[in-house]
Amino acid sequence: MKILFIGTPDFSADILKGLINGGFKPVLVITETDKPVGRKQVITPPPVKLVAQEYQIPIAQPEEILNLESKILDIKPDLIVVVAYGQVIPKSILEIPRHGCLNIHPSLLPRWRGPSPIQYTILNGDKKTGVTIMLMDEKIDHGPILSQREIIISENETGKTLSEKLTDLGARLLLETISQLGRGLAKPRPQNEEKATYSKILTRQDGKINWKRTAEEIEKQIRAFELWPESFTLWQSRRKLLKIKISKATTLKSKGGIAYPVGKTLTVSQNQICVQCGKGFLPGEGDFLVIERLQLEGKKEMTSEEFLRGHLNFIGTILK
Repeated sequence: MKILFIGTPDFSADILKGLINGGFKPVLVITETDKPVGRKQVITPPPVKLVAQEYQIPIAQPEEILNLESKILDIKPDLIVVVAYGQVIPKSILEIPRHGCLNIHPSLLPRWRGPSPIQYTILNGDKKTGVTIMLMDEKIDHGPILSQREIIISENETGKTLSEKLTDLGARLLLETISQLGRGLAKPRPQNEEKATYSKILTRQDGKINWKRTAEEIEKQIRAFELWPESFTLWQSRRKLLKIKISKATTLKSKGGIAYPVGKTLTVSQNQICVQCGKGFLPGEGDFLVIERLQLEGKKEMTSEEFLRGHLNFIGTILK
């Protein structure tokens, strides 16, 4: 079967590897253009491009995928596989392959359509998620479902661990689905529009912690945003406002204590930092986030105990 692959980030790159190792090496890989990355804005190829180069697969990086329509027509692929590309695929291209265009989505569609399903799954405390393979149409994450596989979400699941699990699951399910398509056994079924929910594009600013939320909500955010956009708070240190990334935390509730302002930093056992959170806060009742690992901007990540050794003035301040 002649397959064309379209995708960009790490999730796509791992799926591409699984496709190749499963015996379905694409005839062409389409990905986004190289982009500036990091503080130094170094021009960096997308992960999918690196995999294609490793396996000596032809690569195209159009500014607009519509510019490749004639090239795709010349190739006449039997199937197009799209994984987290970043551009809308026009109908004229969707209609080219005889088996259609497959999209691998890391959620149990129609739940969490859109660009950030893994983060939203953890943020909302879902008990299960999975991978969906669907036939694409002109609407985003809307087409009929060919196959689904679900997994149970562990109590301490992070964006990284869940992404790894869904990548492995998606790669295996894709091979099964392509095999079924080739034998005419795949039976598409429409999505239930009444159950559709949506995730949005996350920006760096979405990672800013709102201490007025419950400690449980903030702890979920920290796990969900581990890879992107990460979770951070601001600390007024003497005359300078510093950014602190929080990478691991737990929750703590207490009764009969002192009422503290929202965002105030305290210490608990083993010299760990805890922060007073907002909702559910009543005099004599505390809802705290206990910070286990954090990173001050420009410094390495460390435990809260290590951080306090060098920043004794941190305790008693109000985080913003």
